[in-house]
Amino acid sequence: MTISNIHGAKEWFEVLQTTERSQTAVMVLPAGGQSSEQMSVHEKSDQVLLVVEGELQAEIGGEKRIMRKGDVCVVEAGTPHRFENLARNRAVTFNVYSPPEYSPREKG
Repeated sequence: MTISNIHGAKEWFEVLQTTERSQTAVMVLPAGGQSSEQMSVHEKSDQVLLVVEGELQAEIGGEKRIMRKGDVCVVEAGTPHRFENLARNRAVTFNVYSPPEYSPREKG
């Protein structure tokens, strides 16, 4: 059994665990931070994103919505997306990718 804690992340994006079929990661965005400058696309992986702290603006498939603590979304494989922290406090998300999107233990 492997247990990871999202509060142990040292980088803005950090892969926590990886198996053959899934992967977990944490993303920490400071006020004004964004997941990427341009829209991202995961060609083969679905992404589940849960906001555990703060709030974000999610732009997924051309639609923009504010996500707050406790909100969760699914970004289907092949869908352009990005996340931006428009608030004054940091935002923390817990992410699951299936199948894995990044190399194990990747850091941003």
